[in-house]
Amino acid sequence: MNNKELSNLLFPNIIKTEEDYEQIYPKRNLPENAKVTRLGPSPTGFIHLGNLYGAFVDERLAHQSGGIFYLRIEDTDDKRYVEGAVDTIIDSLAFFGINFDEGVTKTGDDGDYGDYTQSHREEIYKCFAKKLISEGKAYPCFLTEEEISEIRSSQEQQKLTPGIYGEWSKYRNCDVSLIEEKLNKNVPYVIRLKSDGKPNAVGKDIKRNSVKDAIRGNLDVPENFQDIVILKATGIPTYHFAHTIDDHLMRTTHVVRGEEWLPSLPIHVELFEKLGWEAPIYCHTAQLMKIGEDGNKRKLSKRMDPELSLDYYMSEGYHPEAVREYLLTILNSNYEEWRAANPSASIEEFNFTAEKMSTSGALFDLNKLNDVSKDTLLNIPACSLYDYLENWSKIIAPEYKTFFEDRNYLEQILDIGREDKKPRKDLIYSKQIMNFISYFFDDYFRVEDEMPVEVPKEDTRIILDEYLKSYDHSDDQSQWFDKIRNIATENGYAAKPKDFKKHPDEYKGHVGHVSTVIRIALTGRSQSPDIWTVQQILGKEKVENRIKNY
Repeated sequence: MNNKELSNLLFPNIIKTEEDYEQIYPKRNLPENAKVTRLGPSPTGFIHLGNLYGAFVDERLAHQSGGIFYLRIEDTDDKRYVEGAVDTIIDSLAFFGINFDEGVTKTGDDGDYGDYTQSHREEIYKCFAKKLISEGKAYPCFLTEEEISEIRSSQEQQKLTPGIYGEWSKYRNCDVSLIEEKLNKNVPYVIRLKSDGKPNAVGKDIKRNSVKDAIRGNLDVPENFQDIVILKATGIPTYHFAHTIDDHLMRTTHVVRGEEWLPSLPIHVELFEKLGWEAPIYCHTAQLMKIGEDGNKRKLSKRMDPELSLDYYMSEGYHPEAVREYLLTILNSNYEEWRAANPSASIEEFNFTAEKMSTSGALFDLNKLNDVSKDTLLNIPACSLYDYLENWSKIIAPEYKTFFEDRNYLEQILDIGREDKKPRKDLIYSKQIMNFISYFFDDYFRVEDEMPVEVPKEDTRIILDEYLKSYDHSDDQSQWFDKIRNIATENGYAAKPKDFKKHPDEYKGHVGHVSTVIRIALTGRSQSPDIWTVQQILGKEKVENRIKNY
């Protein structure tokens, strides 16, 4: 029995050939230099910042070049599958403005290069496994778990690289009659790649390959010598084999993935060579890092860092534009400089390049995200912010439903100080915004801060009584403050803070302490936006009621 006969024996039902699939999935008709990228998440139910980080790179590379960005679901590890996870992936990425040109959707596949779910492509993988066997580049392996364990123990004792390769695989070059015998007895087997690499070579004997990486430049990669599994005993392909075939047939030009895949690169290089295909250009991104409590960099952790999950940003209510804006600051080293020169330009106008990406660990900083978010929200009109907050509240925090009963009222609140010469940057994310503006709503109004220590308790009542008597809602800001200054001086407080600072023994405090009494009575807080503006929004009746109630 020759190799071709063996391949027919192993895969009698596989009729289609490599040429058939090349015709089914022809080269894409795209502009010159257009990039085809893909996101290939596993449906595990956990969609994280790394997925979004990579998806943003994929999307920018494809769309800036007039190419295609598609979604492929890589579910060959059925033990990790979580029901509903695909919809979660699609919804989460769409929330952050990541939209695909083709691939898996919530209502089925969209595109000519599907099926885009790996578990549905079993026949395709078996076709190419059959091809490799017929060419003597792969073989069935009947090693049991116990035998593999014994091999590893022996290799460890000899201080050799663990794995199945060369002399350690008794089925690599075994007699075909033995294979037939095993098959007739229905002994379980896997299909392994028959690697051409030289096992355990050292020094100059190690063959190396140069692989182009769009982020890291040319990588010097040692050859693979492991006879890796390409088809499991269940007939399901391994990730290595499935991604090689799918990236070729779906005509992927650039593969964006984390640097944790660098050790697998020798395997992928050999698989593309064995199958006779040109490999895509890899883009190995730096890992997302943060500064730990000890002051050192460490990887973001699912267990320790809630901000790794995209659910965190959705539940806290970070605006998608703010998250995208922040990600670009850590994705491209020249982005902040560009944004400073183009403050009102769309993100789409920025020329994103893989070459400007970090290779040594992208530092994620939640405080920096908050700062970016302040600037981003400042440029979003109050009417749009209202819509965003209302949608967030409906899904995440329905307890804030009453905030949205009067659109004009809330839009005025959201606009406070945003048009000032030095604009206020009070708004960061939905939960923080709801808390920040809560004092405008009677059901949420709480006195949170103590009165200034410079104002005796008995003076608090006097100041508020006099303020209430003099209050005229039609006063302009200058008239209003003149009245506060009069109340201050009549009760022993300096008309100006600098006067109190120069002569502290002559005054109880200054006009700022008096205005803080009014601020706390109205907002419950010692810090707030301009109190005259706050009063104009609250309205005369609410202002007078809060002063009286205090």
